[in-house]
Amino acid sequence: MALLRADKLAIIFGLLGNIISFLVFLAPLPTFYRIIRKKSSEGFQSIPYSISFFSASLLLYYAYLKTNAYMIVSINGIGCAIEAAYLFLYLIYAPKKVKVFTMRWILLFNVGGLGVIMLVSLVAVKGSKRVALVGWVCAIINIAVFAAPLSVMRQVIRTKSVEFMPFTLSFFLSLCAASWFLHGFFIKDYYIALPNILGLLLGVTQIILYFFYKNEKKGVETNFVLQEQKDVEMNVNFDKDINIPAN
Repeated sequence: MALLRADKLAIIFGLLGNIISFLVFLAPLPTFYRIIRKKSSEGFQSIPYSISFFSASLLLYYAYLKTNAYMIVSINGIGCAIEAAYLFLYLIYAPKKVKVFTMRWILLFNVGGLGVIMLVSLVAVKGSKRVALVGWVCAIINIAVFAAPLSVMRQVIRTKSVEFMPFTLSFFLSLCAASWFLHGFFIKDYYIALPNILGLLLGVTQIILYFFYKNEKKGVETNFVLQEQKDVEMNVNFDKDINIPAN
């Protein structure tokens, strides 16, 4: 009976994780609406979408090796399609230099990185060890992705302003991490569960920072603007679009 209850809970949290992750994947739509409307990629970075595409592709491969991981297959299959569409649109409207730069990142992550991981896992290891190897790689990459918003959190603390850390995105990323942690916990997939503990902790920390600084005056920022304005803009465009669903 306990096992049946755990299975049902795993399905519930897996479905919740799929729904929230889908919404997170759609978060950059306003950015791409702006890019299409202005017919320019402006100062927006392509790296977040390359990383997202790589992460979703790798998790899809992990789910294929694991078998019966339908919740992971469904959302990452959708995620691959969405991120590929983002990259396609970005390449259409980006300047020539940026297009070359973006193609290099796509080749580095999705051809080089994913290709090496697949080759090593298929040739060097077999059976359960193959799943474990790819699972650990997924976990490490997810941990690295979760650490990305630290630069924005640092900026919030320095400027005492939450202008560049939207509450809605922080809230949904926290909810997403909680859902995938519980899904991984109930199916005993710790390669999925463990990284999302960090994601949940960082998400909650962002929410706490938001409420702590949301009423602070922006005058404190004037000490940094002249020196760091360009750095802030680059960090914002990069970090606010790192919205890889936590799975």
